[in-house]
Amino acid sequence: MLSLSDTRVIDLSLPIEPGVASEPWPADIERFDHETGADLLADDLHDLGIEDVTGEDFPDGMGLAWEEVQAITHTGTHLDAPYHYGPTVGNEPAKTIEDVPIEWCCGDAVVLDFTWKESGTEITPDELDAQLADLDHSLSPDEIVLIHTGADELWGTPEYLTDFPGMSAAATNHLTEQGVRVIGTDAYGFDKPFAEMGRRYVETENPEELWPAHFAGREVEYCQIEKMANLDALPRKTNVPLVTTPVAIEGASAGWVRPVALFERKA
Repeated sequence: MLSLSDTRVIDLSLPIEPGVASEPWPADIERFDHETGADLLADDLHDLGIEDVTGEDFPDGMGLAWEEVQAITHTGTHLDAPYHYGPTVGNEPAKTIEDVPIEWCCGDAVVLDFTWKESGTEITPDELDAQLADLDHSLSPDEIVLIHTGADELWGTPEYLTDFPGMSAAATNHLTEQGVRVIGTDAYGFDKPFAEMGRRYVETENPEELWPAHFAGREVEYCQIEKMANLDALPRKTNVPLVTTPVAIEGASAGWVRPVALFERKA
């Protein structure tokens, strides 16, 4: 039996960073240092009717540090709920993030290599099957599928927003039809890059060029993890024990998550 003391934990997440060039809507983080924290805690006590406390009364004049974060729920590594794609799935209300079953987010994952795939292109069902065949692996219902593009190496640069392949609607459907509930990617987005979708729409006037992989979730319920990292650090590509539970935010389309893979620590 695997115990935590024998476990190697691999972090598969990216941080929430202020002003980073890899986010079109980066977070804003206001930081309160320990001295400011002492003054603010003293103010809290004043509001409770306890007047004779100042920031200088705290040990060394220091209270508690904290931060105030303003960010969309899709900043940093996050899990998209079915509600992100549309208000309903079929004829049923789409789940918001707090209603996504925890069981969907914990389980064995398989990592499919698309580092060879050209930026701006779409992954097809046949390409998914070819990668599974290379691994001699058959998907099981509720297995988590992770798409490795290598785009996380561009984190911190504007190219992170533009240089990656995306899933097609057909590829997304191909996985969900096999019982897959959660699909992850180490790229900025699940679909092809924004500019490429826009270019194709202008060229074809076909609305199906706009976020097609996302909108596949209007027909079959699934979640996606975006902005993962370090998939190349995993010691194996199949039967990867993964925990990727999101923060529960009432009525939200996504929740921040820090996915971790758990492996036996080598002796």
